[in-house]
Amino acid sequence: MENNDRGQWGSKLGFILAVIGSAVGLGNIWRYPYLLYTNGGGAFLVPYFIALFTAGIPLVILEYGFGHKFRGSAPLSFARGNKKFEWLGWWPSVTSFIILTYYTAILSWAINYLFFSFGQTWGSDTNAFFFGEFLQASSGPLDISGMRWPIFIGITAIWFINWFVSYRGVSGGIEKLNKVLIPTLLGIMIIIVIRGVTLPGASLGLNKLFTPDWSKVKDLNVWIDAYGQVFFSLSLAMGILITYSSYLPKKSDINNSAFITAFSNSGFEFLSAIGVFGILGFMATSQGIPIEDVATQGIGLAFVAFPKVFSLMGPLGAVFGVLFFLALVFAGLTSSISLLEAFSSAVIDKSGASRKKVITITSIVGYLVCVIYATGAGVFVLDIVDAFINSFSLVTVGLLEALILGWIIGADKIRKHTNSVSIYSIGKWWEVMIKFVTPAILGVMLITKIINEIKSPYGGGDYSSSALLLLGWGVVGSIIVIAFIAKSTRWHKGVLEKNIEDEEEAI
Repeated sequence: MENNDRGQWGSKLGFILAVIGSAVGLGNIWRYPYLLYTNGGGAFLVPYFIALFTAGIPLVILEYGFGHKFRGSAPLSFARGNKKFEWLGWWPSVTSFIILTYYTAILSWAINYLFFSFGQTWGSDTNAFFFGEFLQASSGPLDISGMRWPIFIGITAIWFINWFVSYRGVSGGIEKLNKVLIPTLLGIMIIIVIRGVTLPGASLGLNKLFTPDWSKVKDLNVWIDAYGQVFFSLSLAMGILITYSSYLPKKSDINNSAFITAFSNSGFEFLSAIGVFGILGFMATSQGIPIEDVATQGIGLAFVAFPKVFSLMGPLGAVFGVLFFLALVFAGLTSSISLLEAFSSAVIDKSGASRKKVITITSIVGYLVCVIYATGAGVFVLDIVDAFINSFSLVTVGLLEALILGWIIGADKIRKHTNSVSIYSIGKWWEVMIKFVTPAILGVMLITKIINEIKSPYGGGDYSSSALLLLGWGVVGSIIVIAFIAKSTRWHKGVLEKNIEDEEEAI
């Protein structure tokens, strides 16, 4: 029998907005513009679009088709496809939970800065304010150094929102939230972009952003960055797309939905890049310094560079500060909800427990884990855990997914299933991508990252080997161990057998 607590999307639009909400996150706003800038500007679009068509879209179709065909979370879908590989479903599900714990900490920073924006209380030295007065960063990742209560309060608020939305179910909570936040987020970004490109000096930033440097196309690292951005920004190898597609009705246009998701995500990335570099061009012009000195990514862009820009914008700076950090909060919330759902759905399927019970327990445990990120060591712990999960855990899962789904469970079966429910059919080219091209590319990425880590450990000497071993390799290793432990537990009665009829219909 099927657990009725799993839920179902109320409409195709609700599903599309939810997966776009998962894909559109903080990385679209603060990572992609910098990658485009440093990897050849306009020339970067060549490897980017090749990556999108040879890995991004094929993997989205793969995960959509897999989740829809076997009607379950990542662990349930793998268990139904081939019981031996259930652990590969738990790996991304547990990874999503770990990502969620530090993602909520970043959202807490954004909430705090949303309130700081009203009075621009970050002052003239935004770097000192962020790392000193706000984070009160300790000497390193193993130096806890007390609680940062404003961050703790923000984390509490984010976890409450995550719990409240997910508690209400798939159509009653997640779908309704995305129907409000995604259009609102798009509207906010359009306002920011229009203002960004009309600021004095904006053309300086845009010229630097889009001027092609074709020599970069010959650099292997540029291609790795392109594939990495497409891979990570589409929420691949996290169990999210498999889970979300399992909530679709039996007759759903899988192939078309995959293309819509991928192109919507890319469009938002381009929109963000235009706005970000228009604003950075204004900042460089206002201070009389080269664009190279203000162009940055990640937390440096969001919490150091942009607050300084808003201070330079005069009276309207407070307005655009509020809009920018509101955009970060909205983009982050839709992604954090999907991360919670990917893990909780796996536990619901395995245990047969009610959604409300699982969501509540998961939220409490996640909230308690998050306490570490509200300490003085939080920013350092976050940096190491995030780097190792992105560089090693997610890439490995993506590689194994392509190999096992492509060669063992059968890419041909998944393609036949997606074509049977879609308006447009995909050809044999898709199977070639999944079985050969995507594994080769992800394999090169993984080997390159491992070699680089051996040659030059992460952080360039800023972190001790014990910190990297504990928080980097230790966390990744723990995820794998938990995945195998979860596999060894017993399934809720009848849940695995339920899909036999669906499989026969699809095949």
